[in-house]
Amino acid sequence: MELYHKGLLEFERNMSGYAAIFIIAQSCLGSIAALYILIKGVAPIQMVQLFLVTIACMGFNAAVLSQQKPKVIFNLFIISVLLSTLVLIINSY
Repeated sequence: MELYHKGLLEFERNMSGYAAIFIIAQSCLGSIAALYILIKGVAPIQMVQLFLVTIACMGFNAAVLSQQKPKVIFNLFIISVLLSTLVLIINSY
């Protein structure tokens, strides 16, 4: 929990710089996860996974663009990265 609070405080100090870096990193990870999902096929389970990854990535991007509170943006970034990573791991085997 201490790591989360330190990360949040650092993000709040320089939100505009970190937001740009986070958008690039999260978008790249999300697109790689989408690629691996679609490599596995287009069955309904893959489409659900693709939907979840897309919504998570777009939700984070929308939060940054609409200038939400730093805590909301930071939490959405963490959710997006964890979801994309989980889906990437599931579909890489």
